[in-house]
Amino acid sequence: MEIIVIGAGIVGLAAAWRTAERGAGRGVRVTLVDPEPASGATAVAAGMITPVSELAYGEEPLLRLNLASRDRYDTFVAELEELTGTSTGYRDDGLLQVAFDADDLAVLDDLRRFQASLGLPVEALTGRECRRQEPMLAPGVRGGLLAPRDGSVDPRRLTAALLAACEKAGVTLVRRRAAGVVVERDAAAGVRLEDGTVLRAGRVLLAAGPWSEDIEGLPPGTVPSVRPVKGQVIRLRTRVPFLRRCVRGLVKGSPVYLVPRADDGEIVLGATQEELGFDTRVTAGGLWELLRDARELLPGVTELEFAEVTAGLRPGSPDNAPVMGHADLPGLVLGTGHFRHGVLLAPLSADVLSALLLDDPVPEVARPFSPDRFHAGSTPPRSTPPRSTTEVNR
Repeated sequence: MEIIVIGAGIVGLAAAWRTAERGAGRGVRVTLVDPEPASGATAVAAGMITPVSELAYGEEPLLRLNLASRDRYDTFVAELEELTGTSTGYRDDGLLQVAFDADDLAVLDDLRRFQASLGLPVEALTGRECRRQEPMLAPGVRGGLLAPRDGSVDPRRLTAALLAACEKAGVTLVRRRAAGVVVERDAAAGVRLEDGTVLRAGRVLLAAGPWSEDIEGLPPGTVPSVRPVKGQVIRLRTRVPFLRRCVRGLVKGSPVYLVPRADDGEIVLGATQEELGFDTRVTAGGLWELLRDARELLPGVTELEFAEVTAGLRPGSPDNAPVMGHADLPGLVLGTGHFRHGVLLAPLSADVLSALLLDDPVPEVARPFSPDRFHAGSTPPRSTPPRSTTEVNR
């Protein structure tokens, strides 16, 4: 069976590798189509693996999905690193969430009670205890929460390992843009490239992020609306120890995070969240707000070496939760809409999407995230509405 994956972000790469690996003895051949593999939001992302720290009200089904994926990360990266000899920068040493003022602390305390009601392991800390954990924190930090099992990975290294693993598994990489899906006899039958070349396939996985709706040839309504949500990120460098672990803070209600890499002195500072369509401009205002809020929590951040600024587009579905399942068009599988959790969900998405492509059992935890939920009368997996206005931190 020929399988084509459209999109080589982290979700498409992970799904292609796992499908080729599991289908090796079943006559399955996998082709991955993308003009610039491992680019887009994946190359910009900080790589936070933080299902507990980023929990929001109304997202309990998404929390279960995120926790299931986090619990797969150890074996996922161990398998990749052993197979390819490539480090992924994976860390599971926890995340410290801190509050700048009394109002921010009240928000964190409310979050802690919600986390505790769900049985999640979180430790409440005083401001002094936070500074013992991270000595570079400002003296005025009021308190915080320690999520001991949250962590991070370097998405650039992880996708490099996934590309190498795909090659070892026999995945064919076509570095051209997929213009459309070929539909014959009311079923997906392949992919048409931008130069008119047609690649035949029995199954097609659409994992093109916010560009998933741009694929031609599909009947109207086949793909739920997926919109781009812009995020600007700053990369800094330091030659001396600055942070021991990920730090996520609230500064007058505005979220900001800093993610240190273990071995090269890089610290990733992010991220804005902007509903501006397909706009990838890096703006002075967005970067200023990130640096302003980071400086309130860690005054020494302004002394770090500036390395890079980037902007990427997260794929947001109508309910900001991933879309993973069979489309109404036979032969087409959807793997998009991961929004802010693409890196976190990579291990589980690989398992779910490969199972869908190979007609294997799908993990039960993923069933609420089928495209079917957008049909009339279906119950969505979360109740938090999508944002419809521009939001840059504040």
